[in-house]
Amino acid sequence: MKFKSIAWSVGVVAVLAGLVGYRLWPKTDDAPKGAPEPAVSLQQVTPKDVAFNLSLNGSVTSMRTVDVRAQITNVVKQVLVREGQFVTQGQVLFVLDDRTDRANVEKLKAQLMRDKALALDQDRQFARAQELKSKNFVSQGSVDTTLSLRDAQMATVKSDESALEAALVALDFDTIRAPISGRTGIINVFPGTLVIPQTTSLVTVTQLDPISVQFSVPEGSLAQLQQTLAESKKSKTPNVQVKVPNAAKSVSGFLYFVDNLVDPNSGTIRAKAEFGNSKETLWPGQFVQTTINLGTLKDALSIPSKAVVNSPNGKFVYVVGEDQIAVPKPIKTIYLHDEDMVVEGLAAGDQVVLDGKQNVRPNAKVRVVTPGAGKSSGNKEPGATTPSAPGASSTSSTPSTSGTSSPSSTPSTPSTPKP
Repeated sequence: MKFKSIAWSVGVVAVLAGLVGYRLWPKTDDAPKGAPEPAVSLQQVTPKDVAFNLSLNGSVTSMRTVDVRAQITNVVKQVLVREGQFVTQGQVLFVLDDRTDRANVEKLKAQLMRDKALALDQDRQFARAQELKSKNFVSQGSVDTTLSLRDAQMATVKSDESALEAALVALDFDTIRAPISGRTGIINVFPGTLVIPQTTSLVTVTQLDPISVQFSVPEGSLAQLQQTLAESKKSKTPNVQVKVPNAAKSVSGFLYFVDNLVDPNSGTIRAKAEFGNSKETLWPGQFVQTTINLGTLKDALSIPSKAVVNSPNGKFVYVVGEDQIAVPKPIKTIYLHDEDMVVEGLAAGDQVVLDGKQNVRPNAKVRVVTPGAGKSSGNKEPGATTPSAPGASSTSSTPSTSGTSSPSSTPSTPSTPKP
């Protein structure tokens, strides 16, 4: 009995060992193969026209801002404007105490009338002296003296007229009017305030419509900027858009000014664009995102930015030819717009690697797949490829995902039947 028990135990162990060995023994289909070719998707480089836009930081500035000050020393009599009020050019803002100036004007008017009467008398005296001289009753010297007195009196009249005009100007300074149309700021004086010329600021008037936005453009785009300015002067076509933070829509305007000097410290040149601002969307001092259209790049070679590989030696892309070999080609970025970039170093018709470039090795063969092809592959075995028509890229039933590694092409392991 003891021998039978031992034999039975040995038999059970042998069966179990056989089952484990069968499970772990490598199958013919599971034998390791060579490294699979990385799956990539391609995009053809096609020439197209690309709008050349520059995105810059800008600041809103008023086209005209006037700091209103008194021209004479006087006391404020009336304040006829409110803070934040929209005023038109010529509107009365302040009235100063004009009693002294009015009295001075009346005084000078009376003095002018007196001197004019004396001038008329001197003119008659001269005419009489000439008549007496013709009859030899007076000498020529007497006539000359009368003429001098008449000329002196006429000069006095001229002086009085000038003094009266100056007094009228001073009287007019007592009424302070809006020099431009715009919005008033903080009022710094009240009735009874003594104002002194060039010292006391009464109020600031700022023009809000139209309004301008100032921004700095890199000097490398100076030629395009000057061309855009010339076109704006002819047609005033909107070529600048600004976006106020948290605003739903952007505002369109046109370039109207380019500075005459490039800043050597920053390598930029200042420019200004004009905008209609009837709804007061733009406010002086605001920082806005500015986009200026500097024309169109004709037949530009544009590729998606995600196709570009950055390396210590610069930027490059993988170009795949008919032999399915990925060859790195260095490129130079000309212009970046949205998710694409205009580059130099490629040719029209080149097929660049778009997805799966992280698995590609330089000058190595790749497997080209078409994103989305797996949706119409039916019940094909995963990893199988569909024969392609002549001149078309071969496709795989496994779609490539942008920005992620493509699925491996290793055949799947068939299920092993249980014993």
